[in-house]
Formats: sequence, C-alpha cells, structure tokens
Amino acid sequence: MKKQEKNDFRSGFVAVIGRPNAGKSTLLNTLIGQKILIISDKPQTTRNRIQCILTEERGQVIFFDTPGIHKPRHRLGEYMVTAAKSTLRGVDFAVYVVDASVHLGTGDEYVLEIIKESGIPCILALNKIDLLRKDEIMLKIAEFSKLADFKEIVPISALNSENTTKLLDLIFTDLPPGPMYFPADEVIDQPEKFIIAELIREKLLHLTREEVPHSVAVVVEQMQEKKTLTKIGAVILVERDSQKGIVIGKQGSVLKEVGRLAREDIENLLGSKVFLELYVKVRQDWRNQQAHLRELGYNLNDLRE
Repeated sequence: MKKQEKNDFRSGFVAVIGRPNAGKSTLLNTLIGQKILIISDKPQTTRNRIQCILTEERGQVIFFDTPGIHKPRHRLGEYMVTAAKSTLRGVDFAVYVVDASVHLGTGDEYVLEIIKESGIPCILALNKIDLLRKDEIMLKIAEFSKLADFKEIVPISALNSENTTKLLDLIFTDLPPGPMYFPADEVIDQPEKFIIAELIREKLLHLTREEVPHSVAVVVEQMQEKKTLTKIGAVILVERDSQKGIVIGKQGSVLKEVGRLAREDIENLLGSKVFLELYVKVRQDWRNQQAHLRELGYNLNDLRE
C-alpha cells in the first residue's frame, strides 16, 4: 500500500445527529469496525456526547455520537438534547441519520431546523433501507431533497453494512487536511469505568421492560485489577422500589443474567477474567435531581460554556 503523504492526511470532527432509535450508535460501531457503543431498540439509549475515533492511513475522523433529539420530559432529557445541540458547535460537518423505514414527522423537521440554524454542512444518511423496496428508497431521497440542501444523501443499512463504505469515503473526502489529534490505537475518549457501566446498562435495556430502561443508571464504584482477575463492583440506580424488584427479578434471575452477559463483554474489553458484583439502589426521581445528575456526569452548565 502506498504510504500516505503527510499533506494528504485529512482529519476533523463530525457530529452524528438524529432522532432516538435512528441507528446512530449502530452506524458508528460499523464505521469504527468494532463495538464501542451500546445499542438497543429502546429510544434514548445514548445519554452522553461521546467521541469515537477512526484512524486510517488517509486520515482521522473524530465522530461525536449524540443522544437522540426528542422533547425532554425531565432534567436528564434536557441534558441529552442540549448535549446533542451543543455538539454542532465547532465540528466540520454533520451526518444526519434518519430511520427511513418510518414516516417523516415533526421530530425530523425539528432536527433539520437545528442543523440549518447551526449553518454547518450536512450529509444525510437514510438508514434501515434493508426494510424498504428500491422504489420506496427513491421516494425517501426525493422527499428529503426538498427539505434541505444536503451535501450528499446516502441510503444505508448500518446493521448490514450496506453503503457504509461509500458514506465513509464521502466523509473523508469532505475533511480538510489536518493533524492526527489522537493516538492511532485510540477509539473512544471515555475511561474504562464509563464503558463498563454502559455495557451493564445495555444488558438492562435488553432484559427489562416498560418504564424501567429510562429510569436506570449504572455507576462503577470499585475496580481492582490483579494479574489474572479484575474485580468490579457496580451500582444500578432506579427511581422506585417497584423498579428495583423488576431489575432484580424473581430469585435474582434478571440481575444474574445481566451480570453474566455484561461479564462476557467486559472480559472481551479488558482481556482478562472478571469478577462482577452488582447492587441495586433506589434514588427517588434521580433524573430530575440536579445533584444526582452532576454526580453521574450529566451537567448542563458544562454544555453551555
């Protein structure tokens, strides 16, 4: 392979934005080439603004995975939407991910207005085309073409990696020449404790129902690394006693399964055996308590600076 000339190296920052459950995290896992972000079919899975780094010979892309933009109903929701909006400041351009399998709604139009107001260029990624016929895809392209002046419109299936290489090529083409901002082997800007907590929360999203997924937070309180074993203690926070019972399950069945599944992923992440202890605690209405939100790393003031 021809060695990349220094002045040909491209780099920059790209915001990945869209409504809840559009497939943003799935797309980024596909583009990066490994699972670094949790995914589920529950809306509002992503809560933080996370930097994902892709480094190739041709350049380096720093993607911002953002929470889905929605109408907030509590302070955590307000943080999530503000985090997504603030990401548009200082990036080179945005990739707007849309679930093409559902009808265009007011939520999509709201996201478009936010992008237009930011003034940054935008590539539209019409996701989940594996669920559509070819004629339906063409209709979607025509529909969105009338709404905004996109740099490109790319129909993709993030789940099946369809057209994602084309999307990545367009992203690199649109990046300016620049330096390598992060070491080549770095793929996420978050510490191991954050990733471990997210892996645990992902299992809870898959195994619980109704209102529980939105009311859950995970904090890794203890992590001791030894030669052959890593001991991890994590607390699962819920808002009500009834939710605590659901998370624990009959005779601890749900909590045991969460621990088993999370431990497998954490061992793959750390490359060592893991002893995982999970505890469940109730913090009444934590999503609306500013002190609890700050403790968990959700601080609106940080985003407004």
